[in-house]
Order: sequence, then C-alpha cells, then structure tokens
Amino acid sequence: MKRTQVLSALVITGVLTVGVLGFTDNAIRSHKIDRIDFDKVVTATTPVYDATLPEVSDAGIKEFRIPIKNAVIEIADGVKYQGWTFGGTVPGPIIHVREGDHVRINVVNEADMPHFIDFHAAQIAANVAYRMILPKDSVSFEFIARNPGAFMVHCGTPPVTMHIMQGMYLPIIVDPKGGWGTKADKEFVIVQSEFYTRPTADSTVVQADWDSERAKQASYVVFNGRAGQYKAHPLKVAVGDRVRFYVVNAGPNFDSDFHLVGAIFDRVYPDGNPQHALEGVQTYPVPAGGGVVFEAVFNKDASGEGIYPFVTHSFADAEKGAVGMIQVGTPKQFTTMSH
Repeated sequence: MKRTQVLSALVITGVLTVGVLGFTDNAIRSHKIDRIDFDKVVTATTPVYDATLPEVSDAGIKEFRIPIKNAVIEIADGVKYQGWTFGGTVPGPIIHVREGDHVRINVVNEADMPHFIDFHAAQIAANVAYRMILPKDSVSFEFIARNPGAFMVHCGTPPVTMHIMQGMYLPIIVDPKGGWGTKADKEFVIVQSEFYTRPTADSTVVQADWDSERAKQASYVVFNGRAGQYKAHPLKVAVGDRVRFYVVNAGPNFDSDFHLVGAIFDRVYPDGNPQHALEGVQTYPVPAGGGVVFEAVFNKDASGEGIYPFVTHSFADAEKGAVGMIQVGTPKQFTTMSH
C-alpha cells in the first residue's frame, strides 16, 4: 500500500521525522542506519572460514567499525602463522551492501605498526580516505556504493605486497539495485590469496619469507585463508539449487582461473551489471585485485547430486591449496578425484 497519508511523527533507527508527506519506502530506507562492529561480530573460522554471504539489511546507511589487529592464524592443517588482520581473521569480515547505500567506515589500528585501508568499491580521493593510521589511532570516511560487484579491500601501507601476504584483505559485496536478475538459493564468498613462508624451529609454525614473495614462489595458494579447508568440509547445497559465488582475488601476485569441475557456470558477471552476464562458461579469470560473480545450477538431470571440486585451473596453484568441494545433496560416497 502506498504511503500517501501525512505521518505526524515517525522514528526510524534514531532519526525523528515529523510531518512527512508521501513518505516512500526508499525514503525510509535512506534514513535507516545499520551499525556493525567487527570487533564484536567476528567471522567463524572453525571448522572452516564461514563462506556464507551475510544477509544485507534494508538500511540505506551502513556503518562498519573495522579493527586492525595481529592474530595467529592457521593457513594449512597444523600450520600456524603470525598474521596481520582486519577483524582478527584472514580474510577479514565479509561486508555486504547495496548499490546506492551510504557506507561509513571507521578503522581502528589496534596493532603495533602503521597500516591503512583501501576500498576498491569506493570512489573517493586516496588522500582523503586512505591515510596512514598509526598504532592506537583511527580514521573515518564515507562513500556511496555506486558500483555493484565483488570488490577487494586491503591495506596499502608500503610495501603493499608485504601487508597483503600477511593477511590484510577482505571482500565487500555490492548488490545491484534490482538484484542480479536471478534468485540464488545459496551464496558463498571465496577469496583467493597466497602465503609466502619459511620454516621456524617449531615445526608447526612458519614465518613470512619476503624473498620468496619477490620471486613469486608461493608456499600456499588458498581459498579464504587456509589451504584445502573445503575439501574435508565441503560447502553444502541441495539438488536443484542455483548457487552464486562471489570470487575476489586478493593476490598479491597470481590470477585465479576459477573453475567448477563437473559443472558449467550458468552465468558469469564480469562486472556488476547483470546485463553483461555471460552464459555457459567453463572457466573465467579473476585478476589479482579483482572480483567476478559466478552462478551454477545443480539440476537433477545435469550436475545433480554429487561432489564438485572448485579450483583455480592454474593447477600448480591448486596443488598448493586452492581447491575446495561443493557437496550437492547427500551422495553415497565422496569423490576420489585428485583435485
């Protein structure tokens, strides 16, 4: 029902509006505020990093507090690493907004060295928003999410490669105003990245190897911060589901050639415009620092019940950990493929 009557008083998430005529749903949404503190809302990483895309609120103003902190992370089974993080995890938390949202960012440096943050989804002068944040300091800025798609966020403190290889990145997903043109039953966010390491006296701990990074000799290439984690714990969907993957490549060096074994991507969105969707795609590249949206449908008469590996088809990288599994339905046995 259209809201054409005069509203004498309306309180919307702390905003008081008096005597509003013809107040529309869009106007209401534009005044609502959703606040998330990623010091309190921490992404689950046990048994795996939770790849599920969080629901997006209907608030037109979205505020995010992002703490920078050091954290010991597990980058492969039984392999620990001293990471630099956004929100205590690698990748950092998944940010989900809509095209046209007013996004407010507050970054707090709780670590012991300078950092800063770079939002690929923002159109804002670097000198305005991306200044150095000293320990115990913070920076705040805001922007309109004008471009839909899957975008990278990362630390840009020189040397940038060092800060990225230490784990300082996260994804931001910006939905198109009218949606993607299809209805997804499940949505997952996959961030590919690399770790460059060397051993220490403790066989369960590795440390950063700057020389290996400069030579582009990665020790691990991973999805969502840990090698092979979705092999033992597959992402689960139902037969007939349309599954949407938001794939962001944090690099810092390698492209991702995203591929789903045993299925064809029904649609691939190279950018955030649903009108640009490609159909019937086997493999599609995601450059370092880029993001692409993929969809696959697991129909009963095609790619139905079973196990489907997802990989980067650069197999030297897949063999270093960039491989996972999609479990469709309840198959009687798991795949014995060597992916």
